[in-house]
Amino acid sequence: MKAPDARVEFVGRPHASRAAGSGWGGLYKIGGAAAMIGVLLVLLDILAGILLPGGEVEPGARSAVEWFELFRDDAYHGFRELGLLNVLNIILGIPLFLALYAVHRRVEGAYATLALVLFLFGGAIYISNNAAVPMFVLSEEHAAATTDAQRAALAAAGEAVLARGADFTPGSLVGFVLPSLGQIVMSLVMLRGGVFGRATAYMGIAGFALLLVFTVWTTLVPGALGAAMLIAVPAGLLVVAWNVLVALRLFRLSGTS
Repeated sequence: MKAPDARVEFVGRPHASRAAGSGWGGLYKIGGAAAMIGVLLVLLDILAGILLPGGEVEPGARSAVEWFELFRDDAYHGFRELGLLNVLNIILGIPLFLALYAVHRRVEGAYATLALVLFLFGGAIYISNNAAVPMFVLSEEHAAATTDAQRAALAAAGEAVLARGADFTPGSLVGFVLPSLGQIVMSLVMLRGGVFGRATAYMGIAGFALLLVFTVWTTLVPGALGAAMLIAVPAGLLVVAWNVLVALRLFRLSGTS
């Protein structure tokens, strides 16, 4: 009689051991750490928003000159509202999504590849267009300008930067939507792959889908920010929980690879 295969580690999940036992334990640890750091950044941002309230402003409501003044008065607030946290989370998402791709490449390889490509391509678009750092630099140059012509030219440059990459404006929509689609597809892969719990996968599907609705709604409907926040809050909580559960699972998988 043939002996049972000792590599089968997850009863009722025939694909799990084949996906997890890949020798990529180091990447799993890095991906898990990136997920936890992302959670920490979100929690710190929430805490800073409570302790250092700046007030929410409707997308597109500030002119370039008003952004320059905000950066000079409160640089943290300027970076926060122009999406620097999103940039950091996308950077942290690179090792996380590589780890999730590695976990699923043998059982849901085609869709895991699609999710990875959507996330990386969309993330590159978002980071390259993000307005936070360019607006900060322009604000410094605007403050140092000595003539009205120089200040007018810098204000025009600032308006162009905002049109291309300010959060929740049409210029940034593709850079938001593609990573969100990648996150939803990867959560669907997790649901089918059998390595992560179904609850984890459903949290990702629901959380990222709600964030996508929030982004499109806020971008395309003027004055919708207040109402859209009603879905942004539960979406954020679901995504935080997803990150924690994914990180814990990746840490466990790193010990079996």
